[in-house]
Parts: sequence; C-alpha cells; structure tokens
Amino acid sequence: MGVNLKEIVVKNEISIPQLCGKRLVVDGNNVLYQFISTIRQADGTLLMDSHGSVTSHLNGLFYRTTKLMHYGLKLIFVFDGKPPELKLAERERRAGIKEDAQRMYDKAKEAGNVDDMKKYAMRTSRLTREMMDEAIELITALGIPVIRAPSEGEAQAAYLVKNGDAFAEISQDYDCLLFGVPRMVQNLTISERKKKKDKLAYETVKPQIIELEPNLKQLGIDHDQLIALGLLVGTDYNIGGIKGIGPKKALDLIKKYPSDFNGLFESVKWSEHFSYPWKEVFNLFKEMPVHKDYTLKWDEIDQDKLISLLCDKHEFSRLRVEDTLNNLKSSQSKISQKGLGDFF
Repeated sequence: MGVNLKEIVVKNEISIPQLCGKRLVVDGNNVLYQFISTIRQADGTLLMDSHGSVTSHLNGLFYRTTKLMHYGLKLIFVFDGKPPELKLAERERRAGIKEDAQRMYDKAKEAGNVDDMKKYAMRTSRLTREMMDEAIELITALGIPVIRAPSEGEAQAAYLVKNGDAFAEISQDYDCLLFGVPRMVQNLTISERKKKKDKLAYETVKPQIIELEPNLKQLGIDHDQLIALGLLVGTDYNIGGIKGIGPKKALDLIKKYPSDFNGLFESVKWSEHFSYPWKEVFNLFKEMPVHKDYTLKWDEIDQDKLISLLCDKHEFSRLRVEDTLNNLKSSQSKISQKGLGDFF
C-alpha cells in the first residue's frame, strides 16, 4: 500500500544515461512484485517452465537488470527482513485481497471471461521463499551486491543513500521519503512504459527523480513533519490513515500544529481510529533497524551459474541469454574505457 504523497511531491524528469556510473539501491521486494504482477500471459497467468515453476520474476529481473547495467548503472539490491509487528495488519489485508481476487479469477475462468481473468490474476501475486532465493541467486551471479535488511528494506536503502554509499534508491513507493532517503528514482524502465492498474496494458512514463530536501523546502516543512503528514494520510503501519484526510489537507494540519504533534493527533482523534499510539508508528520511521556493517563489492558476471539457473533449470533460451550477456560485457568494456566505472 505505502503512503500516498503523489499530489504534493515535486518530481523532475531524468534520463537513464544521466545515471551512468552512479550507484543505485534497488528495493528488491518492490521490483519482484512488479514483475510477478505485470509479466504474464494473455489470460493473466504467470510465465512458467514445462515443470510448472514460475519464471516471471526471473524473466523481468534478468532482462531489466542487464539493461540497466548496460547503461552503466551500478546496482545494489536490498531485500526485506522481519517485518515490524505493526505491519501484520497490512499483510493480513493484502492476503485477504489476494484470496478475494483468486475467487473472482476462478469465476472468470469458469465463465471464459479473459478480460476479467487478466484483471483478477494480477491481484493474486504472491512472492514465495523459492522466488526470493532464486532472485538473489541470479543477482549475485550478475556480480551485484545484495543486502538482507534486518527489517524493512526501504529503511536499509535509505541508510545507504544517506551514508553516501549510493546516489539514490530505485522504488515506486513514497515510504522511502518517510525513511529519509535523500533521493529516489521512479519509473526506471528501459521501455519507458508502465503497466496500467489491473490491466495488461501500458502507459508511457519517463524516469523521475524525487529529492527530499528540495521537496521539504517546497512544502515548508521538516522531515519529522513529513512523517507526521504520512501518518495522517496512512502508511503500512496505520492503514488508511485518518478518514477524510488526504495529502493536501494533511499538509494544512501540519502547518496548523507545526511542533505540537500531540495536539495534532488529538485534533484528528487518532485514538478513535487506531488502538496504538501515533508515536509508535512515528518511531518506526525514525528508528527502523538497519545493518551498518555491510560490504559492497561488485564481482565478475558468473555466466555458467546464470546459464545453469535460467537455461538448464528453467528452460530460458540459451542463445538469447548468451547474447544478452555478451552484449552486456561489450557495453561494460566500452564504459570502462571511458573512465565512468566507479564514480558517483
């Protein structure tokens, strides 16, 4: 779900070549869910090999990641660890949506309604432990460092950017800003298109960069106030926020109670909406545990391991995989010769 800040956040268009040579942190869970939601067959079913094993996530991960590497981006993947207790309600909510969608999909399938099958199939997406393990195996075979966060991956990614180990975080979710990420990049797709909600259709999009400090200045608030604003609108830890309050109204309330957060949340009757104090949610964004002793090391591509995973195990086209890797090695060699390999 995340937090809805779309109406009030300022974004600037950016081109992929502008990111050449920069280190970018990828929200691994976020992109894998994108792949299993969007990379599907005409009737909405996932891509699978002849053994019935899902391959949508590997297809998207391999071809999109190698394309970004082709442009000289130095990627770091971060994955979620143990979720906070307050996120259990959101996980239950999502599970309920998937169960309802599965029932609707089954009805549509029985009726032969392909359009509804497509729509409901996308809502049933589940990321399994096997998918996660294979994704990490693929990423490491591409020589990309992986960090398993102790809790929320977005908080870990934000820490890497704040610590100067990366330029920005790649994610669609505005929660990154509440965790304090200085920069985030959205819509980083090579094809410059994005799936429309609940449809196997696409719209044209351009990569956009969102910078925290300029946005705070534009809004006339500080980071603590942005977190409070997010709580009013709703986060994964207080689903739905305060009924009837959107981003613009929340901003007005923050300016009415700029330093009196107790007064702010009393005025909107927080305790009538949630059984836990607002400070508990606020502190999650301020104090989410992160690893501070990580190591970032980019290795050579392990072509044999990639061929084994993709081609031998999951029946990808060996010719296409080898062509992709050969083209990637060629482009990396050219970038290295230009001296763009390591700065950010």
